[in-house]
Amino acid sequence: MSSKKFIVEVEPAIEATDGKPSMGPVYRSVFAKDGFPPPIDGLDSCWDVFRLSVEKYPDNRMLGTRELVNGKHGPYVWLTYKQVYDKVIQVGNAIRACGVEPGGRCGIYGANCAEWVMSMEACNAHGLYCVPLYDTLGAGAVEFIICHAEVTIAFVEEKKIPELLKTFPAAGEHLKTIVSFGKVTPEQKEQVGNFGVVIHSWEEFLSLGDDKNFDLPLKKKSDICTIMYTSGTTGDPKGVLISNNSIVTLIAGVRRLLGSANESLDANDVYLSFLPLAHIFDRVIEECFINHGASIGFWRGDVKLLIEDIGELKPTIFCAVPRVLDRIYSGLQQKIAAGGFLKRNLFNLAYNYKLHNMKSGHKHSEASPLSDKIVFSKVKQGLGGNVRIILSGAAPLAPHVEAYLKVVACSHVLQGYGLTETCAGTFVSLPNEMDMLGTVGPPVPNLDARLESVFEMNYDALNPNKPQGEICIRGDVLFSGYYKREDLTKEVLVDGWFHTGDIGEWQPDGSMKIIDRKKNIFKLSQGEYVAVENLENVYGLVSDIDAVWIYGNSFESCLVAVANPNKQAVERYAETHNISGDFESLCENPKIKEYILGELTRIGKEKKLKGFEFVKAVHLDPVPFDMERDLLTPTFKKKRPQMLKYYKDVIDNMYKTINKK
Repeated sequence: MSSKKFIVEVEPAIEATDGKPSMGPVYRSVFAKDGFPPPIDGLDSCWDVFRLSVEKYPDNRMLGTRELVNGKHGPYVWLTYKQVYDKVIQVGNAIRACGVEPGGRCGIYGANCAEWVMSMEACNAHGLYCVPLYDTLGAGAVEFIICHAEVTIAFVEEKKIPELLKTFPAAGEHLKTIVSFGKVTPEQKEQVGNFGVVIHSWEEFLSLGDDKNFDLPLKKKSDICTIMYTSGTTGDPKGVLISNNSIVTLIAGVRRLLGSANESLDANDVYLSFLPLAHIFDRVIEECFINHGASIGFWRGDVKLLIEDIGELKPTIFCAVPRVLDRIYSGLQQKIAAGGFLKRNLFNLAYNYKLHNMKSGHKHSEASPLSDKIVFSKVKQGLGGNVRIILSGAAPLAPHVEAYLKVVACSHVLQGYGLTETCAGTFVSLPNEMDMLGTVGPPVPNLDARLESVFEMNYDALNPNKPQGEICIRGDVLFSGYYKREDLTKEVLVDGWFHTGDIGEWQPDGSMKIIDRKKNIFKLSQGEYVAVENLENVYGLVSDIDAVWIYGNSFESCLVAVANPNKQAVERYAETHNISGDFESLCENPKIKEYILGELTRIGKEKKLKGFEFVKAVHLDPVPFDMERDLLTPTFKKKRPQMLKYYKDVIDNMYKTINKK
């Protein structure tokens, strides 16, 4: 049994045979070397997670909201576990009073709030499939999900009701009841009534269950508790079926991991809920907090006011996507730059000293207590003063931002990796391990991981010095399949192994580094997937360009493009707009670039692309992409790594210009 410090080998490698790729050894976390953590007593379903905490911590603060007082948001007002439980029972009885039976589909649409969690827990109580509806998947996604999942009742944030109404008449085939988290107008009642649908305000809906008392059905581990739709590569969103077992297995794994790292959660922990509950990352984090009787406070929904919410709530655990942490980093950089020569030098001196000590193996709390007290305490206070773990997920965090926050935030900064299909938590870096910078850490202690060779991309899982390949996952955390898409399920689930599509590289200590994507799909910094070939087909419809290459990466929030403009089209436009110059100089002209960008935007709107799929800057190359510069294969396919290398300076300049705006 070979070890890499933080992982242990549990099965040997498999050489390539009969056209099948070779597979690296199977590894698991060193914290699971004696076996995966056993199921937590009495935890068979997500309902048990909540129910047992209500029994154990009835008077603990559970859900907090900043209420409006005289037009201003005051302090957090809290509902206890018992108060939330009583409301959940009411909601559940009202759902059942509307004729929704166990196994039915219940949609939830809107920003995180107490009512969102109550609706979710009512689904858990009555064995309903919780189906989050969210519009980041693009126009028509909400309608698609309602129809595909056959959602019969939907809970909706008040301001999202007009959006939901756009899904009719198609949605009306299944959707029979709408419940607003707030109020409902008479016009809205009339509008949905025309489709044979009933809409209730929150208070009105709760009263439907007043004189009812439905028995809670028996729930099994294998029961599906949620269908989470994910954007995938191309085409329609895919419904990822997640069972009770996946979530309770993950909770046991997180408990083992944090306990092993001496960072266990307890009832005093406080979490800021602002990442979407519609995504698996936030859903499982909140389940972990509920399991410990801890507190969850909701943000107000405005990213500009996020720091103020943090200051008021004083969370102990802060989960974010890189885009948010990038903002915090930039804000701190600006403050230091504006602080004058003496302050700036003192800060840099303290920073370098503490970073050096942390890299030498000192824990962050012991690396420079004096610097923490005199220099970095203000940063800690800016995050409320109590944050002990910052967890980044959904896209890669830039190593310089990760290192910076590890030093100045006076807390652990951990980077994780996972997919909806793996129930979010798959790999996570460990506290006080500076060597894990830029990696996603070792596997969590409730699953197996291995690499599979991808020879067409020159990735070899059996390379003794640098094992690289597609990351494959096995374990009870895995999803139960794609809803109504057995064909897609068979593609990614092979012999019990889920093929993630991401290329990883094992590091010497057993942590994982994400280095590529198997197909030409990548994530932007906000966590959205981009299927680049599909987009190039759309933008290729612009008649004034001959070819286009779209680029984005996980450290940026938008896309840029390099295009070969059509010579006649550009010269014609220049002539009619009194722009002089030869073809090469026209390609450099800002007005011509603006025109081509406008054409790309026009076709994007025409084809109903999602917001993050729009190109924000374009470079015009008068020389067509060619084999001479090694930009194309003999069959005229784009060589993307070579294109990036060739156009690197151009790409960097476009992003610099965009980020200045």
